Amino acid sequence: MSMGTIILIVVVAAVVVLILSSYVKAPPDRAFIISGMGRNPRILTGRAGLKIPVLERLDKLYLGQMSVDIKTEQSVPTNDFINVNVDAVAKVRIEPSQEGIQLAAKNFLNKNPEQIAKDLQDSLQGNMREIIGTLSLKAINIDRDSFSDQVMEKASKDMKKLGIEILSCNIQNVTDDNGLIRDLGMDNTARIKKDAAIAKAQADRDVAIAQAEATKAANDAKVEADTEIAKRNTELDIKRSELKMQSDVKKAEADAAYEIQNQEQQKTIQAATVNAQIAKVEREAELKQKEVDVKQQELAAEIEKKADADKYAAEKKAEAELVIRQYPCKR
Repeated sequence: MSMGTIILIVVVAAVVVLILSSYVKAPPDRAFIISGMGRNPRILTGRAGLKIPVLERLDKLYLGQMSVDIKTEQSVPTNDFINVNVDAVAKVRIEPSQEGIQLAAKNFLNKNPEQIAKDLQDSLQGNMREIIGTLSLKAINIDRDSFSDQVMEKASKDMKKLGIEILSCNIQNVTDDNGLIRDLGMDNTARIKKDAAIAKAQADRDVAIAQAEATKAANDAKVEADTEIAKRNTELDIKRSELKMQSDVKKAEADAAYEIQNQEQQKTIQAATVNAQIAKVEREAELKQKEVDVKQQELAAEIEKKADADKYAAEKKAEAELVIRQYPCKR
């Protein structure tokens, strides 16, 4: 193997090693920030890129969701001067935008989620203490959703400067040093029981009234229904009588019409029978007349035939006699 070939192989191997050592790929929950060589940092999230060894630096930033415990280390007075302790949990993450990642990179680069959450605790606790001071004890307990929304709104301004986005804030527990919350609860429980008793009494009264009204309405409805049924039955009987009367009249008319029609048919039949008999007699008379005519014609034909025969015989006889007279010698 020549020296040139060996050098080429070494160069190719060095290039391959350089490329492999330069290849980096960021997972979806991390941002890889490549900086150096006087250029603006390149940010990789969920994709691959190249980092020049020695000349460029690779830093990592966690982008996943983080839980931050927010507790008042000491009692905080409300606006009605009652000291309370509040436990809450905030869900946060680094804002997944170019600007958010750049801001967060200045404070949380290469830190794990626990370290980032710890760094945010003081700021979030301060924001919650400020909101507590603007609310009454009753407001904090009765409308905790509004309380948490105000904490989020207050803290979001400070968190945005750090590139942090607050996803939620849940108030888990509120206590006070003098047991006022417990007393408020007992008072509220008593009031609820009282309201419930009053509501039950009113409901029982309303049920009784409703039942009485329903019974009366049912009786009225029954009387009205029975009256209506009786009325309808009477109307039905009258209607049946009218229909029967009409039916009888129609039947009588039909019977009379049938009888008249039957008589007319009988007359027609009798007339037709007489006409048929007359026609028969006429046809018989005509037939007899025709028979007489035929006999007369036959007789006339026979007479004429006999006359023709006698005439013929006489003519022949005369001819014979004439011949005899003309030729007597031959005799």
